[in-house]
Amino acid sequence: MIIYEDFDKVDVRVGKVVEIEDFPEARKPAFKLKIDFGAEIGIKVSSVQAVGAHTKEELFGMFVCCVVNFPPKRIGNFSSEVLTLGFKNNAGDGWVLITPAKQSVNLGGKLQ
Repeated sequence: MIIYEDFDKVDVRVGKVVEIEDFPEARKPAFKLKIDFGAEIGIKVSSVQAVGAHTKEELFGMFVCCVVNFPPKRIGNFSSEVLTLGFKNNAGDGWVLITPAKQSVNLGGKLQ
């Protein structure tokens, strides 16, 4: 079990996907994302295994939830700066990314 203070250490913020690229060098099908978190955090990059669950067109402009205070993770020749959160889809071939139900949240807004 964890306590609230443990959860509070995880900094989950909302960002907007502003660029998507294929990531053919990844072991599993993936995209490289550039995500805008607003003025305080800026633009960060993330690798997501969302191929099969999302199209590039669907991802562009999507608001996503990300952990922004993990250290960067090396994925092949790419350094993922944030962990984009999602759930495995029913087909098992990708991750459905977590997005706010409404886009009436500020970029960089923190999950409370």
